[in-house]
Amino acid sequence: MTGTERFTTETTELIERLVERGNMLEAYARVVGNKGAAGVDKMTVDDLKPWLQAHWLEVKERLLAGTYRPEAVRGVEIPKPNGGKRQLGIPTVVDRLIQQALHQVLSPIFEPEFSPNSYGFRPGRGAHNAIRKAKEYQLAGKRWVVDIDLAKFFDEVNHDLLLARIAKRVRDKKVLRLVRRYLQAGIMKDGVVWDRDKGTPQGGPLSPLLSNIMLDAMDKELEKRGLSFCRYADDCNIYVASQRAGERVMASISRYIEGKLKLKVNREKSAVARPWERKFLGYSFTNQRQTRIRVAEASIDRLKEKVKALFRGAQGRNLRRFITETLNPLIRGWIQYYSLAETKRFAEELDGWLRRKLRCNLWRQWKRPWTRFKKLMGRGLPEETAVRSAFNQRGPWWNSGAQHMSFALPKKYFDSVGLVSMIDRLCLIR
Repeated sequence: MTGTERFTTETTELIERLVERGNMLEAYARVVGNKGAAGVDKMTVDDLKPWLQAHWLEVKERLLAGTYRPEAVRGVEIPKPNGGKRQLGIPTVVDRLIQQALHQVLSPIFEPEFSPNSYGFRPGRGAHNAIRKAKEYQLAGKRWVVDIDLAKFFDEVNHDLLLARIAKRVRDKKVLRLVRRYLQAGIMKDGVVWDRDKGTPQGGPLSPLLSNIMLDAMDKELEKRGLSFCRYADDCNIYVASQRAGERVMASISRYIEGKLKLKVNREKSAVARPWERKFLGYSFTNQRQTRIRVAEASIDRLKEKVKALFRGAQGRNLRRFITETLNPLIRGWIQYYSLAETKRFAEELDGWLRRKLRCNLWRQWKRPWTRFKKLMGRGLPEETAVRSAFNQRGPWWNSGAQHMSFALPKKYFDSVGLVSMIDRLCLIR
């Protein structure tokens, strides 16, 4: 069999491979494992198995006949880290299952052709790989970055251009029709279904693959020009040796993106700058000849906001339980992601800030001066110091940073109640 014949066979019988039992079982396991919210039909992942037992044969026949039509997605807006709202589209559980199965048959076709500089939503690749590559470019002398921000990328994808790119590799017309129907499925907001003629809302299993297929054209253009870049989904950084080169690249690539891909470049958020003046995937870099990876200040600020939100619901709760059930899972996940940082001060400072927040919470719980006096005495403070501290009439945050609370509740106390230490965790991961 020639390469052309094999390509035709592999890409013209995809609908049969999509509904094949093994592929569907794998898709089912992934969808159930990912859980997720219900769609417009309010069916949960727990309801999926009995529903499929009753209706799968009918759905399978419609898929094979090319007559299956997806349900509308449920529109949900979530806040973006830098302000504004991000539109999510939550498909029904059944459509998530079919999208996942579709992803599994399409991915092997496109994945081998993707750029090695594309790191988002790809097997064996991730944000850490992109950050390491960005550092590598800087160490090679490319200490200017062209930081391109695509305005509402997932809302602006041109359906015809995307489908044309898919059709270059896929010959199965039923699969192409199914992809188009998923792209054009309406979005329900406040009980009203709105038609869509562009965009691929985040929220379904197929959206990440479609975004990579769309932006692979940009990757190929950057490669053709010999540029050094890292792309993770719609975040793209191009590294150059001078500001002048960066401004030239910014202008020409922006023209390409808007002219050829019909996407929009956000001029306000895009910039030609030094890497340490920008953030990329939550990280930044140091202003040193031997570039070091650090956590971006904005990422630290977002963590603090999340922690403050947790504490607002912690009044009156048992300290140990709050730490182990609520606070520690957030700390572990956050420091695991930022374990690539090559500076440690941020971890030490956050550890101190978290302990102070916990001391502040305890001071509020103690409420009355006499209760505070007894607690401080119980923690080993001399009587005179405990009295003066308990009745000082200062606010909780001031007291949480004062010597009497640091003495009464030192680091070893929080270690004893199970608080995860970021600096210890960072050293352990490394």
